[in-house]
Amino acid sequence: MERIFEDTATAFSLKTDSELERAYFLFKMIANEPLVRIGTAMTNFALKAHLPVDGLIRATVFDHFCGGVNESDCMPVVDKMWSKHVCSVLDYSVEGKDDEDPLDNALAMVLKVLDFVKEKEAIPFAVFKPTGYGRFALFKKVSEGKSLSDKERMEWDRVVARFDRTCKKAYDLDVSLLIDAEESWMQDAADQLVEQMMRKYNTKKAIVFNTLQLYRWDRMDYLRQLHEKAKADGFKIGMKAVRGAYMEKENERAEQKGYPSPICATKQETDANFDAAIDFMVTHIDTICLFAGTHNERSTYRLMELMREHGISNDDSRIWFGQLYGMSDHISFNLAARGYNVAKYLPFGPVRDVMPYLIRRAEENTSVAGQTTRELALLKKERKRRKI
Repeated sequence: MERIFEDTATAFSLKTDSELERAYFLFKMIANEPLVRIGTAMTNFALKAHLPVDGLIRATVFDHFCGGVNESDCMPVVDKMWSKHVCSVLDYSVEGKDDEDPLDNALAMVLKVLDFVKEKEAIPFAVFKPTGYGRFALFKKVSEGKSLSDKERMEWDRVVARFDRTCKKAYDLDVSLLIDAEESWMQDAADQLVEQMMRKYNTKKAIVFNTLQLYRWDRMDYLRQLHEKAKADGFKIGMKAVRGAYMEKENERAEQKGYPSPICATKQETDANFDAAIDFMVTHIDTICLFAGTHNERSTYRLMELMREHGISNDDSRIWFGQLYGMSDHISFNLAARGYNVAKYLPFGPVRDVMPYLIRRAEENTSVAGQTTRELALLKKERKRRKI
């Protein structure tokens, strides 16, 4: 298969010289792990002390990894990427809260984004996190099968109502909805709730998508069991496949509490798990709609090859490739240039509220072997091509 990801002219065609230089500077910084730790601590201190650093953050890391402070602010970025046939997934990236007002605010925001999805071809999906709609501790308690107090039962009913209201609106508008995965000790409750929504709203096509974190060694069993239920009960599966984002936290908790880690023992096992899931979903494409969220070139080539082997066209609406905004443009834009369905996760929200997301992005880029090195090599290649 043609190796398409070296084409930096296509990858960075939307970046001005100054934006290219900013990206190069940021990834040089992220490549330095001690610098990331110091920068994170200083940023957190500045925000807690209410120092006027919003402008500096906005001009550097925020504008590279985020679309804007609100959905309207994102539209120039959305339109710009759409000019290259790369879609956007507007992601309200304010981390989950524990009180009801922010939870209802998150619901209102996602419902608002669904209207954008319906109106703009460039935005094919909406997305939310389960803990955007309910307290983490409540999801954890339901996952553990513990009985809820009357107050907690009423609270859980409100969580279910938020899920249902969002999924129903997506169904009524005939647009797709991605629901993110989180930590394993709250995920069972989220899985059960998303399955409930799939049964209700995925009768004709995949509207509601769950997320499969394939650094977990037990997720293939979950996928197979869900597929059997879907065949028996007549609903479609929407599934976003990712490797996962909470590895350090998962391993630390397992060690502290003395239970086997749910995370694969090695990177190779995670990769094999991801490949097995992609193979399974493509083989059962009549039942499963796949959103492959990956920055891994080998996994992307593998999915392209599987599509070819199964006679699936590049633009088949049942298969999407997804990457995060500000990362892996060499994958996103080169795929889109060849007619594949591609969507960039485009986070947005007030600068201070989005900082936990941005810090996680920096830490992940530092910890994922080869990711930052690859980004830097491609940026360097494009700088050289442009003679910057």
